[in-house]
This record gives sequence, structure tokens and C-alpha cells, in this order.
Amino acid sequence: MRAFPLHCAGALVTLLVLGGCGGSTAGNTDSGASRTVDVYSSLPLQGTSSSQGDPILNGIKLALAQADGRAGRWTVVYKSLDDSSGASGKWDPAQTAADAQKAASDPSAVLYIGELDSDASAVSIPILNEAGVAQISPASTYVGLTTAGAGSATGEPMKYDPTGTPTFLRLAPIDSVQGAADLIAMKRAGCQKVAVADDGGIYGAGLARMLQLEHGLYGVTIASTTALDPAATSFASYAATVGASGADCFFFAGAVSAGAVALTEAIHAALPAAKIFGGDGICTSAFMNAKLGGVPRAIDSLLQCTGPPGGMPGSASRSVFLKAYTAKYGDPHPDPYAAYGYEAMKLGLDTIARLGRRGDLRSAVRAALFSTVGRRSVIGTYGFRATGDTTLDSYGLYTAGPGGYPLLVRTITPPRTVA
Repeated sequence: MRAFPLHCAGALVTLLVLGGCGGSTAGNTDSGASRTVDVYSSLPLQGTSSSQGDPILNGIKLALAQADGRAGRWTVVYKSLDDSSGASGKWDPAQTAADAQKAASDPSAVLYIGELDSDASAVSIPILNEAGVAQISPASTYVGLTTAGAGSATGEPMKYDPTGTPTFLRLAPIDSVQGAADLIAMKRAGCQKVAVADDGGIYGAGLARMLQLEHGLYGVTIASTTALDPAATSFASYAATVGASGADCFFFAGAVSAGAVALTEAIHAALPAAKIFGGDGICTSAFMNAKLGGVPRAIDSLLQCTGPPGGMPGSASRSVFLKAYTAKYGDPHPDPYAAYGYEAMKLGLDTIARLGRRGDLRSAVRAALFSTVGRRSVIGTYGFRATGDTTLDSYGLYTAGPGGYPLLVRTITPPRTVA
């Protein structure tokens, strides 16, 4: 999943209007002007990534419903967009660009929640930045989207911010934190020699690069790093190479897909006792649940992955969120990112409300979001750095639960990263 040229295509738009309708213009007053603001989301709602996109969407809608569709004096018109295509079953560059253009061209739009995939965010960020629309991603962890530090590519992140003023924020910690958490998990699991494969996308290749950059900090040997095409018809040759390398653990850096599942099965066939690890891209029921097209149950006991912890286990805020989510959607084990969709909307609503009469001004919303400090929420207490990165610094370690869902085992806070 690489970055693609920015261009537009037609998009199917689902409008979810809560608490009113109409549009607003900058500088609404009490003199009869409509007090509405538009909030967009763009998420993959088709294919394997919908196993994370749908729960994020549910979290967004839950937060808005709890607020009765309002942000202080403002009625919020929420517009849910799909950045995936039925043909590919995953995020689509043309669809993502169209989603971002739709929000950018809407004079009432003050906030855009998305994308899930880092590769998709690389497409939408410049479009929204040109328009000055604040963007909150629940995920999109690739380091180069916000920093020129270790693991980024030449020209990043400047090429995503053509105005010179960043508009992109993310709630999940960047991959320098995730990579370190993965290495800690593999060290604790007794891994001596790890074979790493990535899917060639911005996120996958970036996470694999972070493992290479940080492995010395945690005493884990990376035996090999290989970019693979997730659309390949067979992974038997690669798996045989890994089997002959003496690796005792395998790490997949990439997004959930049929190819990721087939690759994992091939590795397991070549190395039946090898522990299998991955990042948040596969830390989802679409990868863990065989009934949903995921890996066979025989692999479950060998599988560990990192993902957002969604607040501290047993915390009151997390318990309240899970109770409300279960009551609304009937799912007691939502994907970890559901809480991040919920918090993205709550943060947006609280920010708009706090701005009062200025809640419909894009520049004011952007500045207020970047000024967030010490915010208490379901995902923990956090703020944002000048780069737009969250101050949260922990990842959850998950195994496959009995129902094929990610089961949180512990929270890992790396003491050191390279960035």
C-alpha cells in the first residue's frame, strides 16, 4: 500500500445527520444564521479493513449520540465517508482523495476524522492541509506523516503540509513507540532470531524499518527483512527460506489482507513452533478469527500483536465506554480502535463547544486541537506535540481471544525509542 497520485473520483457518501440539518459559513452570529458545523469521517467500510473501520465508525456515532448531536451552541452535521472500494476490498487512493476533496470544498467543514491506514492518510493530509481543515486520525502510525526523524523518508513530513502549518493529528502513538513495544514483546517471549516481512506499504515498510533501527536497544536479532507482495499467489518459497534461516519467531508488518493470512499459514507450515507477531495492522478479528477469513485456530496460541490499549485495563473510563458500546451495538469485545474513534469525535465536539462563537472557524478549531494538554479520556490522559503526535506512549499486547477477537494481555510502555 504505497502513496498514490492525488486525484478525485466519485464517492458514495453516507449522510448521518444528527440533531438538525443545513450548512454554516465562517463567522455565524445570532442574527438568524444557521448554527451548524459539518464533521466528516473517512474510513474503510468494505473488505478486511472494515473489521477496524466499522468499530471506529461505531465509536464516532456513539460519542455524537451521547452529545445529542451538538457541540455547545453548534448543531453537528456528521457525514460518514468510505475510503475503500468494493473492487479492491481495501482503502482506495482515488476514493480517499475524493473524500478529502469533499470535506475541503465544504465551507461548513471544520473537522475530518480519518484515515485508518497510514498510506491513505498520505493521500488525504495534503488536500485537507491546503484547505486548513483539522484532521484527527484514530490510527495512521507511520512516523513520516509527522516527523523527519528516524524511520521517515526524504521530504517528510513537509510534503504532507504544503501550507507549512500542520493540520494532522493522531491519537495512536507513532511507530517508533510501536516498534519498541513489539521488540519488548518478542524479547519477553524468548525470541532469539526474528524474520520480518512487510507488505511494501508506507505503514508496513515503515514499521519493519523501525524494528531494524531499534532492535539493538532491546537485544533482539533481526535475521532478515523482506518486502512481499500481499497479492502473491504463493508464499511457500519465502517460508522455506525463513525455515532454513534458523529463525524462531516471525513478524509481519502490514495491513490485514488475504495475503497476510496466507503468508502466516505458510510460515506456520515451515516453522510449526515459531511464535508469530505483528503490529496493529493485523491486530484485529479479520486476522485472528478463522470464521472471518483469518488464520486457523491452530495458530492462535502462537500469535501476539500490538495495538492501542484503549485506556488502562480495568479503568473506570474504559469500563464505562465498553458498557455503553455493548449496549448500543451488542458487542462486548469491540476492536481496540473503537475507543479511538469515540475519543476522536468527543475531542472534536469538546473543542468546537469550547470555542463558542468561533466554533465554525477552521483556523480556530485547528489551533485549539493542537493546544490540547492533559485531556482525560477513555484512551488515557494525553495532549498533542507541535508535530500533531499524541503524548501517549504505550501499546497494548494482544493475543487471540476465545471468540477470535484481540484479547488485551498487558500494556507496554517502552523506556527508549530512536525517535
